[in-house]
Amino acid sequence: MGADQPDRVGLHDPGRRHLPRRDRACTAEHVVASLTAATEASPLPRILNGVGLTARAEGSTVVVTTQNPDPLVPQRMSSPQLAILAEAAYSDGVVDPVGHGTGPFELVAVDGTSGATLDRYDGYWGEPALASGIDVKFVPDGTARAAALRTGEADVVEAIPVGQVALLDEDLVYEVPMPRTNTLYLNTETGPFADPAVRAAAAAALNREVIVDNVYEGRADVAAGLLGPALPWAADLRSEDFYTEELATQTTAPASVDGVTITLGTFTDRAELPEVAVLVQQQLEAVGFVVEQDVREYQFIEADALDGKFDVFILSRATVIDSGDPVAYLASDFSCEGTFNISQFCDPEVDELIMQASESPAGDERRDAIMRAEAAILARNAALPMLHERVIQGEAAGVTGVARDPRERILITAASSVD
Repeated sequence: MGADQPDRVGLHDPGRRHLPRRDRACTAEHVVASLTAATEASPLPRILNGVGLTARAEGSTVVVTTQNPDPLVPQRMSSPQLAILAEAAYSDGVVDPVGHGTGPFELVAVDGTSGATLDRYDGYWGEPALASGIDVKFVPDGTARAAALRTGEADVVEAIPVGQVALLDEDLVYEVPMPRTNTLYLNTETGPFADPAVRAAAAAALNREVIVDNVYEGRADVAAGLLGPALPWAADLRSEDFYTEELATQTTAPASVDGVTITLGTFTDRAELPEVAVLVQQQLEAVGFVVEQDVREYQFIEADALDGKFDVFILSRATVIDSGDPVAYLASDFSCEGTFNISQFCDPEVDELIMQASESPAGDERRDAIMRAEAAILARNAALPMLHERVIQGEAAGVTGVARDPRERILITAASSVD
């Protein structure tokens, strides 16, 4: 970002590191060594949880085998968690990507949690990068990231808070729908919401448009389901007969809830959530609930949420997690054995639908199965999706070729440049 390097792309990042890989001969043995290192890592990369993956080389071919049939092997192989690095990157259980990969840029330095430096690698086999390099700063404070764009300190800024957008030149701000849903999880096991009719009363009270307009200033999408516009096929399938019929078969009339006391929890780490909690409290109290709030940092509230200590919990949740497929999210949040089941939800019919989705091949059949499961979950009001968030990304004037990725994996590419 210095004046002596006008063609470098500067970046302010809220914490995620992009670690491109240096060019060198890449053989099947290198691929197998990296994949095997991932399968032996502790903790195991999330993308490999429950997969039982092994890899072996057959000439120039890599043969990948999973413990059970897995329709998502291609998606798993594309995960950044399974990046292929040179053998020298692995030492004593530590992975060092600096100088040990391939790509249009070479990672030459990482300064702890403060920043990183990448230089163009002119030996890259593909089109050479337009920028001479990338200077990255990891800035966790959203206000500071927005200020860096406003003052010209940064060329590209990720995850600008909604409240900072009005202070920026509108022409420098871009919004991308992301696979992240802001949802009310209702405790279906104990307390008032164990009664489906009381859950229906909460669902009827929710005014999503007010939350989007007032908290997100219109920079979010009102939720029609668990999966948002980042997965455009989901909206198309909600009009199908199988979807509407599933919703209709489980419809429960709202109960009268005059004076019913509930606890509502959320966390401060995402700036908008405490504001969302205030509006949700007002909407629930308007129909007769008495709401007691508990708002803490996420690290101090997660365990209580997972243990079912709240009647309602507001969570901003990624819906495609690592594989780019929603089934893992549905299983973890809404199956009887789900590991992130804040709703304490267990329904054998829903479990069967999620299982059918997990076993379906990628494509239309899998998408139909996913949407059948979504409809069943929504029909039971185990969770009330409110809105789908957007990535708000800032790009200074003169910056071109920057990726706008809903999954926040790709940002600076070989085509990125600064005038």
